[in-house]
Amino acid sequence: MKDKLYSNLKSDIPASVVVFFVALPLCLGIALASGAPLFAGLIAGIVGGVVVGGLSKSKIGVSGPAAGLAAIVLSAIATLGSYENFLVAVVLGGIIQIILGLLKAGVIGYYFPSSVIKGMLTGIGIIIILKQIPHFFGYDADPDGDFAFFQVDGETTFSALVNTVKFIQPGSALIGIIGLAILIFWDKVLSKKGKVFQIIQGPLVAVAVGIVFYMITKSNDALMITSSHLVNVPIPEDVSTFLGQFSFPNFGVITNPDVWIVAFTIALVASLETLLCVEATDKLDPHKNVTPTNRELFAQGTGNVISGMIGGLPITQVIVRSSANIQSGGQSKMSPIIHGFLLLISVIVIPKLLNMIPLSVLAAILLVVGYKLAKPALFKQMYASGWKQFLPFITTVLGIVFIDLLYGIGLGLMNGVMVILYKSYQNSHFLHKEGEDVDDGRIKMTLAEEVTFFNKGAILNELNNLSEDSYLELDVRKTRYLDNDIIEILEDFAIKAHERNITIKLISERGVVENPSSYIEFFKLRPVSA
Repeated sequence: MKDKLYSNLKSDIPASVVVFFVALPLCLGIALASGAPLFAGLIAGIVGGVVVGGLSKSKIGVSGPAAGLAAIVLSAIATLGSYENFLVAVVLGGIIQIILGLLKAGVIGYYFPSSVIKGMLTGIGIIIILKQIPHFFGYDADPDGDFAFFQVDGETTFSALVNTVKFIQPGSALIGIIGLAILIFWDKVLSKKGKVFQIIQGPLVAVAVGIVFYMITKSNDALMITSSHLVNVPIPEDVSTFLGQFSFPNFGVITNPDVWIVAFTIALVASLETLLCVEATDKLDPHKNVTPTNRELFAQGTGNVISGMIGGLPITQVIVRSSANIQSGGQSKMSPIIHGFLLLISVIVIPKLLNMIPLSVLAAILLVVGYKLAKPALFKQMYASGWKQFLPFITTVLGIVFIDLLYGIGLGLMNGVMVILYKSYQNSHFLHKEGEDVDDGRIKMTLAEEVTFFNKGAILNELNNLSEDSYLELDVRKTRYLDNDIIEILEDFAIKAHERNITIKLISERGVVENPSSYIEFFKLRPVSA
């Protein structure tokens, strides 16, 4: 296992640097939006990277403080009277998550339809773009990490965009544009010119140029960037000052019913966000690895217990950081772990250097991340998939953009359930597996007359349990309705099947195909529907 972790360092280290630059302003911004000490966000980012990254079996997921919990944290601190009282709820919430993992509640993650997951990714991509445009031009009234439509500064997402025109800072805007140009040129041109440009990532160069720009324009009245438009990491004067930034829970309030209400709220919301993110990152993963959801709940719970004990915010797996990790070529859990150590080392050793980074440069990095999550082609693809896929997708996108993450996902799930109820007149949902011959490795699986996203968990489990060098006969002759989610599972599994030397023979009423090049194209040309 150690060899596998360290064998990908040439990819994981550059990816971890990119994730570090994405995570740094978000950790600080989410803490500010939550009404918590800034250092609390950094603690959560460090614990999310080092502890959760080490315990999780997700290869590419990155954990840290979540924007979706900011409003809950802000309200809870006021309700419980102090941040130290709130930390008790964080610790208890972590314990509840550990119990949920032991009770195997992670299976819930398999029941989110892929149209909602894609809508979540797209919605987050759009909201990242909309929220970062003001920072890109130097309008930093709203903290990074506030992804809600109604912002903590009293504005909305769109009113902030309008007001950006009135508050453009020339220096921030200029270095933001330069940074974005570097990122695009690095990604589209230089990364294809040699390995050195793949090892040294564009975001690192953009940040370095941003620091140099700040230093040479400090005395220029027109282009200077003031401290309010730079990263703001707390700078300890000595060891005792640094240690004084840690807060500890006041367990004297553990019998307060409000503490337990907040603890259960944190546990449920954090678990839901984590499971959604797990589904999304597995969808983005080019190797199509499947993350064990129960183990993930255990890892997240442990992380929250430790974060709460030393003064950190609640932790979840986070799609913004995870997608940045994937886009930057992260291959194993070493990338999230290294990013956690980078946060720790940087806030101790180089906080003054970090505070020279213009927020507009970091906004440029996030704009690229957002665009890659919300490419226009995806809207066309989802529309072409039919209304049963497009309706939950677009509802999720609009809900995230105009309300917030959890409301958007909730609306998307409601639409997904409506689609399933519409199909409920058909036969029962089940996966039938016929006899397995252990001698020749031949296995025959017959799908039911109707297979929907409710069957994802069972089908994933069966496919992942296939041994290497197996021969799978997948019979869909009796299947009248095959959900798009199941087709995507088969499409994703084809990659793993190739790696494990598993032969798949697809049997349908239209013919027999061995190792189809694309299940999506096969069922598109030969639709299986009621």
